[in-house]
Amino acid sequence: MTSSMQVWTPLDFEADGKQCDWLRVPHSTDLSGYGVVPIPIVCIRNGAGPTALLVGGNHGDEYEGQVALARLCREIEAADVRGRIIILPSLNTPAVEAGRRVSPLDEGNLNRSFPGDPVGGPTAMIAHYVTTVLLAMADVAIDLHAGGRSCHYLPCALIRSGGGADENRELTDLATAFAAPITSISDGSGGGGMTTFSAAGQGLGVPVLTAELGGGATLSRAGLAIAEQGLRRVLQLYGILQGEDSSPASPTRFMRVRGRGAFVYAMRKGLFEPAARMGEVVQAGQLAGVIHTIHRPWEAAEPVTFTEGGMVACRRAPMLTEPGDCLYKLLVDVDPG
Repeated sequence: MTSSMQVWTPLDFEADGKQCDWLRVPHSTDLSGYGVVPIPIVCIRNGAGPTALLVGGNHGDEYEGQVALARLCREIEAADVRGRIIILPSLNTPAVEAGRRVSPLDEGNLNRSFPGDPVGGPTAMIAHYVTTVLLAMADVAIDLHAGGRSCHYLPCALIRSGGGADENRELTDLATAFAAPITSISDGSGGGGMTTFSAAGQGLGVPVLTAELGGGATLSRAGLAIAEQGLRRVLQLYGILQGEDSSPASPTRFMRVRGRGAFVYAMRKGLFEPAARMGEVVQAGQLAGVIHTIHRPWEAAEPVTFTEGGMVACRRAPMLTEPGDCLYKLLVDVDPG
């Protein structure tokens, strides 16, 4: 642990048993000069074995992972485990409490803040602790997301390419065990892709699976079931969870983003009326929707079209739209190799 590390916890990660406490993130305010931000953390250890790091609430308005991991905290005891499970159901707790994607303390987007800064704001300090302490201990990591308030997502997993053959094979096996209906393979070149939890894990040689399980700041029952069952299958795959038969895995469909043309953006402010359904296969030139102007409703709505073909995996949730808002993301099939 670096000498400048300010985040701390009374947990002993090397002790056997089930420990439930907080990470303490220093944060000084007008009414709490020596205060800390409490981040709930559970460590379940039983002897030697692999370590799984399981995270939800990286973005505060994404709920399937938070609920799935809270249940896992309650249901798993040390006797069920060989090795160690570290669970943080609400990693960006200030954002979770506010129901926001970003932290109200410093407007930090945690999943764009890795590897973090030990003497930065609260968000940067959380990212730094996760990178240098928790990911450094992990043999596998899962980061559970959804579309939040801004997007609806088809339930899917995401893994990063770019490693060697053995690394890619382990990630493919990880995605197969998690068994989301779709697994998107990314090269990490998208916006913010180099500063995510997944990028930090890849830099440390830790296989990371990210999942998108719903959206619209609601709870998807289907997405929750995928998370709950997938987590247990992955823990069994690594030999960490003992003595339990999980539900059999359904096949996952491997896909990818073809390029920047897979994203459709708004060019004006207004009310977005979508024309394509989630999961629909669309073609280049097909109408994606229209944007109605607010202050000049007598003018024709502006059409928006797809610039390439693919399957609609993500669609904007709010109707009110600003220039630059992402309206759609498309995926195409790929051979995982």
